[in-house]
Amino acid sequence: MKKTVFYIGVILLIMLSACTNGDESDSDEHVGEETKEQQEEVEIEEESDRAEKEEELEEIEDEDQREEDLVVKAKYKISENWSVEPIVEGTNENVVLLTIDDAPDKYALEMAQTLKQLDAGAIFFVNGHFLDTPEEKEILKQIHDMGFVIGNHTYSHAFLPDLTNEEQQKELVQLNDELEEIIGERPSFFRAPNGANTDFSMQAAEDEEMVVMNWTYGYDYFTPYMEADKLTTAMVTGEGPEVDVPYSLLKPGANLLMHDREWTNEALEDIVIGLREQGYEILDPHLIQTVK
Repeated sequence: MKKTVFYIGVILLIMLSACTNGDESDSDEHVGEETKEQQEEVEIEEESDRAEKEEELEEIEDEDQREEDLVVKAKYKISENWSVEPIVEGTNENVVLLTIDDAPDKYALEMAQTLKQLDAGAIFFVNGHFLDTPEEKEILKQIHDMGFVIGNHTYSHAFLPDLTNEEQQKELVQLNDELEEIIGERPSFFRAPNGANTDFSMQAAEDEEMVVMNWTYGYDYFTPYMEADKLTTAMVTGEGPEVDVPYSLLKPGANLLMHDREWTNEALEDIVIGLREQGYEILDPHLIQTVK
């Protein structure tokens, strides 16, 4: 009987030991599974962090490259006397910039088509009151789509010194908003009507990231030059004796003012050809340094 009890006790101890070992094994296996899952989660998080950092680095590199491209692309700047100056060594100095104000009135699209055929760039300075209809807005979009630079010439062509600061601000910003809606971008250049800037308008233009630009000469708004032949001669020679300019204003970097006018439209092709025959390159305005 004692032996039987002994054997039963031994058997119970063996069974208890086996159960205990089994529980420990199951527990160890469960812990192992948890550790593996945790490790996988850590690896996934680390991989995600690496991917985010790589993406951030790529974005920084892309931005740096874009800035480098802009620096390389900009070869000229507008000087204090409103002429165009090279900023890159070895850049051609014998250039002239064509600008056309009061667009798009009646002839701007035809003028743009003429310039396009001649492979000549220009800045079209726009007045907001010439954008009253869908047709006028479409004309401006066509000019922009042909590759021409669009500038701000105020909304209503007001004489800025006569306006309050608030009114001047509105003249610039309201037009910029409308131009952005039409062509998808805000202009980089500003020209005040009659070239009459104020300290406030210049600061407002800077705040809007626009380069302030006047001109070095232009004749099509003087009565003696409201004929195509006379205007061509004046623009190509730089001389305007009928308006007390008996000497030539045509110099390297000249910034030429023209307008959306019938006689200017008629003279435009001959003006471009004549300037080139004088040894001047018609500057691509996209090569001018901007604030943006």
